[in-house]
Amino acid sequence: MAIHQQILSHKFLIVRTRELLWKREDCRRFYREHEGRFFYQRLVEFMASGPIRAYILAHEDAVQLWRTLMGPTRVFQARHTAPDSIRGSFGLTDTRNTTHGSDCTVAASREIVAFFPDFSEQRWYEEEEPRLRLGPVQYSPEGGIHCATGPNPGQRQSPGCAR
Repeated sequence: MAIHQQILSHKFLIVRTRELLWKREDCRRFYREHEGRFFYQRLVEFMASGPIRAYILAHEDAVQLWRTLMGPTRVFQARHTAPDSIRGSFGLTDTRNTTHGSDCTVAASREIVAFFPDFSEQRWYEEEEPRLRLGPVQYSPEGGIHCATGPNPGQRQSPGCAR
C-alpha cells in the first residue's frame, strides 16, 4: 500500500492495476534479455516468490518520472543518494529492490502486454486518454484506477470506473 500511496502522491494517473502470481516461466520470459547474467536466476526466483502488483501509469514524461521515484537500482546507492525513493525506503537487495520500471516508452509498450494482455494501448489513447486529459479526473478506490468524472454521454467508461 505504501508504494501505491507514493504513486498517488506524485500525481500519476493509474490507468490499470492488477495483482497476479507469475510462475517461474513467466518471469524467465519477462527477463529473458538478462539471461546468462549473474543476477538472472535470483531475479526470476524473487519475481516468482509471491504476488506482483502491476500498474500502467500515466503522467507527462511518465517513464523518467517513475524511474526517478523508484531511485537507483542498487539499494545501497538508493539509500544514500535517494533515501526517500521507493528503493531507498523499501528495497532489500539489488535484485529485491521492490519495483520495476521500463527504461523507455518502447519497452513500456512491450511490458504492458506482458502484464495486461487484454489492454489495448491504441484504444486507450483514442478513447480514454482524451477524456482524462480534459478532466476532471478522480481516483476510484473501488476500481483502483483514475477515471474522468466529467460528462461523457454515450462514451464507454474505463473498466473499474462507475458512472
